[in-house]
Amino acid sequence: MNVQASHTADAVTAEESLAIQEAQSAVDSASATDVAMQNTLLTPRFYTTDFEELDAIDVSPVRDDWDSLIAQMVSDPNKGHFRKTENWDHVDWDNMEPKLRREFIDFLISSCTAEFSGCVLYKEMKRRGSNKDITQLFQLMARDEARHAGFINDALREAGVAVNLGFLTQKKKYTYFRPKFIYYATYLSEKIGYARYITIFRHLEEHPEYRFHPIFKWFQEWCNDEFSHGEAFALLMKTDPKLTSGLNVLWIKFFLTAVYATMYIRDHQRPEFHKALGVDPDWYAHEVYTKTSAITKQIFPITLDIENPRWQRGLEKLNRANITIAKASHAKGPMAFVKGAVARLQAASAFVSLMTIRSKSHARPDSTRMEPCY
Repeated sequence: MNVQASHTADAVTAEESLAIQEAQSAVDSASATDVAMQNTLLTPRFYTTDFEELDAIDVSPVRDDWDSLIAQMVSDPNKGHFRKTENWDHVDWDNMEPKLRREFIDFLISSCTAEFSGCVLYKEMKRRGSNKDITQLFQLMARDEARHAGFINDALREAGVAVNLGFLTQKKKYTYFRPKFIYYATYLSEKIGYARYITIFRHLEEHPEYRFHPIFKWFQEWCNDEFSHGEAFALLMKTDPKLTSGLNVLWIKFFLTAVYATMYIRDHQRPEFHKALGVDPDWYAHEVYTKTSAITKQIFPITLDIENPRWQRGLEKLNRANITIAKASHAKGPMAFVKGAVARLQAASAFVSLMTIRSKSHARPDSTRMEPCY
């Protein structure tokens, strides 16, 4: 007899996890949900794609690696992990420095939305597909992402806010991406997510005095889920060599640049958050880019030249333009419009400059499979 889970950490499917969260939504915050509903260049989006094309994937060329990865995910090493335990320290939200509180809540809402967007996409593929290999993978990934989103929402409820995930599913705007763009964007999202979480986790291992919230204690297992999901997308791309060759290499460079640049801007919007962690955002960005670049060599034929002096200058120029755009968007009058328009041109120029930095080519291994090592 199946026993219904009472906590998202124990849910064995995304559907079960979402049912638990739906029951909790009565105490969710309209303001947090409004933030999660935003659609800008910097906020997490919900995606849809050509599910028939995904369903037609033949994993025969990577069967051995595929079966090994699926077996690992089926074993469910993190079942029960994403719940508060005796290691969950008390958080004094009322006396937290206001700017830090605001930035940290923004970080949690953004993270929750990003995790849940993956759950929605993966769950839809499982629902629409008939290819057992593909539907099994996406069901397993949807399970993991639903747990992550539920765990973050638990943390948010302590602060008196939470995201109504069921409302997001119904009301948030969906962006269509071709399957290959889903591969590039989601692969990078999962791998850079791993690099971000493990960098923070290792830093706080060495400097526990900066661990101002207990959720960071859960980052190691969390980032290992991200790593496994990235492995799956690397294998999906490996089934079709055209996806990582020819003109598609330009698309890979575009997504690498866009994902790295977006991370840089987002992180520089949270100075108090990084100060509380004892982390310099520029150092953190370079650490994450270095780890992600090393990992993506498993499938991508290029990495970005993040050591080129133009790279850091371009990121800083892009960030300054974004600050001006944000200020102009909250101001009124013709001068605000002009400043915003000029800043958008500056941002576009900075992004093009980043794209024109010569990338580094390398040989790729016969097998894409990797294990977390950081």
